[in-house]
Amino acid sequence: MHLLFATSIVPDGALASGYEIANAAIIAALRRAGARVTVIGFTWPGKVAADPQNTIVLGEIDVRTESASPLQKLAWAGKAMLSGLTFASVKLRVVSDQAVEAAIKQAGPFDGYVLNSVQFAGAFEKLFEDRPSIFVAHNVEHLSARENAAAAGSLFQRFLFRREARLLKIVEERLCRRARFVFTLAEEDRAALGVASDARSVVLPLVTGAVAPISKGPRLIDCDAALIGTWTWQPNRIGLDWFLGKVVPHLRPGFRIRIAGHMPSGVTSTHPGVEFVGRVPDAGAFVRGAAVIPLISTAGSGVQLKTIETFELGLPSVATSHSLRGIDHRPANCVVTDDPVAFARALEAAAADIHDVDGGAFRRRQVKALDAAIRLGLEKLAAVRQEVFA
Repeated sequence: MHLLFATSIVPDGALASGYEIANAAIIAALRRAGARVTVIGFTWPGKVAADPQNTIVLGEIDVRTESASPLQKLAWAGKAMLSGLTFASVKLRVVSDQAVEAAIKQAGPFDGYVLNSVQFAGAFEKLFEDRPSIFVAHNVEHLSARENAAAAGSLFQRFLFRREARLLKIVEERLCRRARFVFTLAEEDRAALGVASDARSVVLPLVTGAVAPISKGPRLIDCDAALIGTWTWQPNRIGLDWFLGKVVPHLRPGFRIRIAGHMPSGVTSTHPGVEFVGRVPDAGAFVRGAAVIPLISTAGSGVQLKTIETFELGLPSVATSHSLRGIDHRPANCVVTDDPVAFARALEAAAADIHDVDGGAFRRRQVKALDAAIRLGLEKLAAVRQEVFA
């Protein structure tokens, strides 16, 4: 079976975000199941496709709102209003339907689409109606937009997020309805998208790399807790604000916290142990240097890849219940609480008595379940083909 995997950003091997990590895991699982996968989409500026022989690149694009100029943001907003598209999808309308259609034909004969998330599929929706499809819902985007609206700092932002939520709900419903099968990354998302039936959807358990993390000997602990993430993504920012505002004030002054990743303006902490370190060269080494990992998600949908990475590494963690969405099994060294004071106490206790575990069992469980879910989706797609040609 030959599938065209339609996505906003094609894999470049960097795995710089949770979205890219999830994409790599899903594509690898499709190929393990025997499917031939051709990927179509854009690259980040200056990046090249990791698998050029099986990738069709539509051009370079930077869709990050936080790094865009005020003029570019205004242009996106205006184009979204005029076109009726979502803000997220209109960013991808830098090429014409005709150009995308020609690129699709370039892929040669194929059996169906894998529509990877709502942004690209929503930008060129009518081009993907000629063949059966699987829709991959990384998140329930309209719910995330609704949460973003509630947390927005200005009336204009609130208006934009509310508009985004309304349009995303319509597009997500349409993509799910047309899809032969839907992959979600969390169990809760199946019901939220209206596809909770086992005949319509399944959850994809994920892993964070092509191979299991390799232990590099005893860990050298240089801080009590470490966090790393894309903090400019609003659901992550909401969790960080909760952690800094509600949890950190209850930590003893000597508790050392390092936070890596690009930090949006306005994020601060008066706690003497908090250090914002920016970009780090090796994310794995950074988190391995911490006694305990806080898993602080309080908003958004889909799965938290940082949670999976922490469990794969076998590191101690303290997690909100929201951080565990999409994960059926948690290791013994993960404490779960949504109470800020209890969260702080659990961090201090874990840092004082470090207890690592073997993360291999968790990863093997994830891979086995991922492969089974992917096979189920491909069987559903194959059944449609048989009906068409019967």
